[in-house]
Amino acid sequence: MSPPVAPPGWSRWLVPPAALSVHLSIGQAYAWSVFKPPLESALDLSGTQSALPFQLGIVMLGLSAAFGGTLVERNGPRWAMTVALVCFSSGFLLSALGAATEQYWLIVLGYGFVGGIGLGIGYISPVSTLIKWFPDRPGMATGIAIMGFGGGALIASPWSAQMLESFGSDNSGIALAFLVHGLSYAVFMLLGVLLVRVPRTEKPVADGPSVVEGVQVSARNAVRTPQFWCLWVVLCMNVSAGIGILEKAAPMITDFFADTSTPVSVTAAAGFVALLSAANMAGRIGWSSTSDLIGRKNIYRVYLGAGALMYLLIALFGDSSKPLFILCALVILSFYGGGFATIPAYLKDLFGTYQVGAIHGRLLTAWSTAGVLGPLIVNWIADRQEEAGKHGASLYGLSFVIMIGLLVVGFVANELVRPVHPRHHLSAPREATDVRRQQPESA
Repeated sequence: MSPPVAPPGWSRWLVPPAALSVHLSIGQAYAWSVFKPPLESALDLSGTQSALPFQLGIVMLGLSAAFGGTLVERNGPRWAMTVALVCFSSGFLLSALGAATEQYWLIVLGYGFVGGIGLGIGYISPVSTLIKWFPDRPGMATGIAIMGFGGGALIASPWSAQMLESFGSDNSGIALAFLVHGLSYAVFMLLGVLLVRVPRTEKPVADGPSVVEGVQVSARNAVRTPQFWCLWVVLCMNVSAGIGILEKAAPMITDFFADTSTPVSVTAAAGFVALLSAANMAGRIGWSSTSDLIGRKNIYRVYLGAGALMYLLIALFGDSSKPLFILCALVILSFYGGGFATIPAYLKDLFGTYQVGAIHGRLLTAWSTAGVLGPLIVNWIADRQEEAGKHGASLYGLSFVIMIGLLVVGFVANELVRPVHPRHHLSAPREATDVRRQQPESA
């Protein structure tokens, strides 16, 4: 399936909404926690079991993006968005069947495995197309789309909670909620499939640079460069630091102020989680747009350097000042979101637009690693500290020190990034041949 070529006069500003329709849908993944308590009660699951669909979904996101990235580049964004629609919606439908029949393995298979493939393909589906439409502002363009993934939970969380309240939180109510999700997201994602267009020429912006000029590196060559692996470390460290707070946000703020004169209520903790989601979303568009002005390397210096400082402030003074704790956490989560949104433009700067979607997909294996590493560090250390008789903020002191160390490692990796050696570049004749070969497939 090939997307139609944009007709003369087509506005490039119609492409970001197409991308947003997909990313706002798959961003539901961040709202999985809404289903955890009902599933645990209805199917007699432990907390670890109820987290399995989400964890598998994030792992499959990275793997499917890595292995499917080349197919996305070859077949174009409409094909990718269609695959994402089918997999993500089918995952919910399988989950609905699993909940209705009380077969939890079907929920794991549906939401985690099948739906996770939809997450990965959907996440990278618009990246290279947006960069080709916005060669002058790639950070802003990808930030608009990827902002949707961070903000999807702001829509999905209250919507899912309302459905569970209306349908009931037993297995039949959960099944009906899954069914409505699957059908609704299919319709919403279809808007993106129908709306997406590719540029009719290699210069979609009359006064902008050609999208194929400059350095061009294939995905196969990119993974052989030190620059790719430096960026892999940068992304992994930044995501680990952010997701460490995001995954345990509500109990963390409750623990921090449990022994003070102003403890945090359950409602306030839920509000804190919503604030973090808003910061995650705002950082994706705000910081990525800033990167167009100050450069990709400089913005990652901010993410990693200032992020380490925020963790240090929380570790030293967080339990004595609630506003300081909240402010630092919001900044860290804005860097977390910004890191995701800026990385495609960083890749474009280093490797060019040729197969940038495939390179981005391979890099997202860093997200899969961080999705396990960050929560593991925070939860495992907190459990060990609790067993040792500690409580409150002292449960997290050691894990915050480790997070600071991870961010420093990422900062060093970012400093090591240099222009790609010419031996990895595509030769001009081969590049021209490859571009001509791909035009019928993506036009």
